[in-house]
Amino acid sequence: MFPLEVATLPGEELPLRIFEPRYTALVRACLAGDEPVFGVVMIAAGREVGGGDTRSDVGVLARIAEYAETGSGRYRLKCQLGERIRVLEWLPDDPYPRAVIDVWPDQPGPAVDVDAIRDIEERIVGLFERIAAARGAQVNARDIILGADASGDAAQWLYALTNRLPMGQADRYAILAAPTVADRVTALSEAVDTIIAMVEFQLSE
Repeated sequence: MFPLEVATLPGEELPLRIFEPRYTALVRACLAGDEPVFGVVMIAAGREVGGGDTRSDVGVLARIAEYAETGSGRYRLKCQLGERIRVLEWLPDDPYPRAVIDVWPDQPGPAVDVDAIRDIEERIVGLFERIAAARGAQVNARDIILGADASGDAAQWLYALTNRLPMGQADRYAILAAPTVADRVTALSEAVDTIIAMVEFQLSE
């Protein structure tokens, strides 16, 4: 397991620079195995360097797509983030963080209305148009959401839209940890509302 100070989402690319001895050991163990995969979770409190952190229980699987050893136990990694996971039990760090996990697909829930996601997109476009107008900039705000629905999967569509927005880690984690796709629609909608309110407050000052 690799705890980070950010909430990562399925479909993202994750570049990492590895320098701590415990994570050097983790990378070597992954590369020596049949599949170079490890779990990534957000640190709820504390820091990622040195240990002593409090870790969240929902994360993603990271697959090492490219790596380079740069000497003295250091690595540069490019990882592709895939399935969502849930930690069932944290094990002692030996020498790196370890846990018993399950892959956690979205649970069955209410049908997702595509129009509800399109409404979120329209609010995102309106948000960036508002910011551009306040700065006197010329932008095509629709470019920001372009291709977010390319997968044809509602869950991935919502993750892609989340990645296009500047939001706090708590909101990103709420979107990741939503049990159902319908819950994720609600979490993203609330995050967009929060961002819009913050922008309007800042622009009114």
